[in-house]
Amino acid sequence: MFVTPAFAQAAGSSGVAAFGSLMPIVLIFIIFYFLLIRPQQKKMKDLKAMVEALRRGDQVVTAGGIVGKVVKVQDDGMVELEIAEGVKVKVIKHTITHVLNKTEPAAS
Repeated sequence: MFVTPAFAQAAGSSGVAAFGSLMPIVLIFIIFYFLLIRPQQKKMKDLKAMVEALRRGDQVVTAGGIVGKVVKVQDDGMVELEIAEGVKVKVIKHTITHVLNKTEPAAS
């Protein structure tokens, strides 16, 4: 029935204490953003630019470990690779993980 002194003191707490308890969570999110999320977004952006810049003659590596030379880049997201003399395979553009040798642009 009566309010004890301990409850009376707790009732007067301000919003500053609540903000202070959320501060570690906010700091952890900021650290995760700069150490994990942002570098991953940059890596994906660079990979997308690399895949879009593919052209005939580039030597590439696919996600399956196949090394080949680009013979034809198709509009439907496919790339035709020559993995041996006379052996051509079609792969999806986004499975290309690395460009080993870039061809020089044709002189105009």
